[in-house]
Amino acid sequence: MPKIYLIDVTNRDGVQTAKLGLSKLEKTMINIYLNDMGVFQSEFGFPTTRHEVNYLKANLELAEMGVIKPLRLGGWIRAIAADVELAFRYIPNINHLNLSISTSNQMINGKFQGRKKKHDVIKDMTEAVDKARAYGAESIGVNAEDASRTELDYLIEFGLAAKEHGADRIRYCDTLGYDNPFTIYDNARALAEKIGLPVELHCHNDLGMAVANSIAGAMGAIDGGQDAYINTTVNGIGERAGNADLIAVILAATKSKDLGQRYELAGPVKLNMAFKIAKFASYAFGVPIPRNQPGVGANAFAHESGIHADGVLKDPENYELYNYEELGRGDPEFVETGREICTGEYSGISGFSHVMSRLPVPIKFPDRENASQILELVRYANVESQKPLVEDQLIFIAKYPDIVKKLLTLTPLAEEK
Repeated sequence: MPKIYLIDVTNRDGVQTAKLGLSKLEKTMINIYLNDMGVFQSEFGFPTTRHEVNYLKANLELAEMGVIKPLRLGGWIRAIAADVELAFRYIPNINHLNLSISTSNQMINGKFQGRKKKHDVIKDMTEAVDKARAYGAESIGVNAEDASRTELDYLIEFGLAAKEHGADRIRYCDTLGYDNPFTIYDNARALAEKIGLPVELHCHNDLGMAVANSIAGAMGAIDGGQDAYINTTVNGIGERAGNADLIAVILAATKSKDLGQRYELAGPVKLNMAFKIAKFASYAFGVPIPRNQPGVGANAFAHESGIHADGVLKDPENYELYNYEELGRGDPEFVETGREICTGEYSGISGFSHVMSRLPVPIKFPDRENASQILELVRYANVESQKPLVEDQLIFIAKYPDIVKKLLTLTPLAEEK
């Protein structure tokens, strides 16, 4: 049976959220957590954006070292040949790409303003796929932006052209959250049956149905005989009302009535990483987790009603579909109210050494010079993020200082001649 694969796009779509963003070190930590969780692929950035280059290269180096493995790292670019060339000029060892172009009449007329017609869209896309294959890309996804407002016949024509030129899957983008579970099921199934390629579901939450639409679309693709790829972001962070939430998608796929038996997630996913990655993303983006967020919200396992409290004390399954421990919850959380030593952009060697020695994986430096070198990187990381670093970041910096230097290097690149 075909399966459901998870492609998290926090580091591409999530960071496009208006007025929010992540430092390059924070994006790297997201990739490490996704890898540890068992997610199939991270859309980890923009290969044609110059300030991303050192970060992308550093993460690919971490993949070669086995630190980020088996998570696949994929880049997002426009589906034009010039962007493919630029991507491989900046990142020669990029192996996985998603090529995106608008397909709806609204976008073709209202966005391209007469510069492109439907046949031009297909021509640009196929030329980009050919170019990516020529450069040796291992996998190519072709994105139909605003697919939910695109005529199905044209989507099929678009997908067949992508397949003919060697694309590996087609991404159905519900760019404005316009679909509902019934329409996206029908469209995804038709694309799977008529094109014969795996279907990737990219759903936005403008109408509050991103998770439901993602699951329904995946069901349609699988019923059509093809693998399904669901795009997610951590905590549903994303443009406007956000994207399909990673944790909610996993819970829906594994806990919903009869779903897990008929539509299987590919590979083991460590749900006990859920709380950790959700808390980190909340901290890094500066966006609180909603109290009622499935699985990870403060009230997800809170019971006050007398009937509910009585029932859950007798047997948790009376009022809980899943156990909080499955999501990595249960440890008490305390806020320091006494003496607290923090690391920051102005930290000194004494306080820094004290903090590092008290980490869950204690870091002891061989000499003062080594401690000073790591402290300097920690200072710069604080300057970039403008918030204290979490324990995992401090441990990462101490373990991989050469990688961190690349992540912190944001000097504008000179144009190649």
